[in-house]
Parts: sequence; C-alpha cells; structure tokens
Amino acid sequence: MSANHGSSPAAWTAVTICLLGFTVGAIGMVLGPNWVLFWIGIAMLPISAIVGKVMSATTAGPSRRSASDPHHT
Repeated sequence: MSANHGSSPAAWTAVTICLLGFTVGAIGMVLGPNWVLFWIGIAMLPISAIVGKVMSATTAGPSRRSASDPHHT
C-alpha cells in the first residue's frame, strides 16, 4: 500500500467524477426515467477511471517512495 493511502489529487478527482456520474444516473432514473440523463451518468464512470489513471501517471498521482522510506502517520 502506498504511504499516502490514495489521498492524491488524482484519486480525489476520479472519485468526485464517479460520484457525480452515479448522482446524474440516479437523478435520471428518478425523473421519469430519463434515459439520456441515465446514460450520461453511466458514461461518466469509465471517464473517471481514465482521468484518474492519466492524472496518476502525471504529477498529480501519489508520490513514489522507496520501500526504505519510513511510513509517517
């Protein structure tokens, strides 16, 4: 497990987009159902994974520490 336990801008952004996707999809189901809004919410889920991976590969991801670095809580 990484030293920061996933607390990085990449992780927070991916989770936020994922939660927005679920919220949009749920609102789409409550309002009718409104299938267009539902599928927009569903489309946001893989987008959140892609955004998280891309951000993690750049400087927004967790820092890469060596195994010899101490773990600070």
